[in-house]
Amino acid sequence: MPATAPARSSAPTASAPINNTQVPKHEQLRLIILKLAKEELEPGARLPSERTLMDSYGVSRITVRAAIGRLVNEGHLVRVPAKGTFVADSPVQSTLHLASFTQEMESMGHVPSTVVLVAEAAAAPDDTAEALSLAPGSEAIHLKRLRLADGRPVSVDDAWYNPEHAPGLLDIDLTGSVYKALAAQFGHQIDRARQSVKSEGAPADVGALLGTGTGAPVLAFDRVSYSGHLAIEHSRSWYRSDRYSLNMEVRL
Repeated sequence: MPATAPARSSAPTASAPINNTQVPKHEQLRLIILKLAKEELEPGARLPSERTLMDSYGVSRITVRAAIGRLVNEGHLVRVPAKGTFVADSPVQSTLHLASFTQEMESMGHVPSTVVLVAEAAAAPDDTAEALSLAPGSEAIHLKRLRLADGRPVSVDDAWYNPEHAPGLLDIDLTGSVYKALAAQFGHQIDRARQSVKSEGAPADVGALLGTGTGAPVLAFDRVSYSGHLAIEHSRSWYRSDRYSLNMEVRL
């Protein structure tokens, strides 16, 4: 999160009273700060200091930290060590479905772009070889990319492809949708996937690429994608948790 100057003032425009009511003071302050973040500050703007909030609303440092901590946990604010607390970017709201990053971003009105970091043929890791039904030590196509929405880093995708099913993959434009290319140029429409999602600390290289720093919380995806019964892709992706969220509907 860049520590740039906000487009509008980061100081509270008014000191709303904190009352001794049944609503805890930290919850009253949380609502005040949330309103400030949503209505008066731009994404990336720095929040007023703890001392400013204490003086403006007549509360203790413990109350300020409790209110800010809640908002950080809820994803409205982001703490940057040695710099301060900032208004979080509005995350991309994704429904849980099978689509490429390019297709997903375009469907939500964002402009996707890609930086290709690695594009090579190399020996596949053992778990990837197993996932793609390759013999141990077999060569596969390795593609690692930084994915952006509206120019902002959202994810790092590290994917491997079975070369038998996409023999010319390294010869095409890899900044677009690989899923679209697999269908149009190689005859393999990705129609299902097995996927797991967990929260973890960003590895050093991922944190540097996403701009979060090492250990920041990210959503980690592990996916094996299929065309019919053929395993085409094994990918690992790390998404900024402040810029990407998953929505799903669960039914009985």
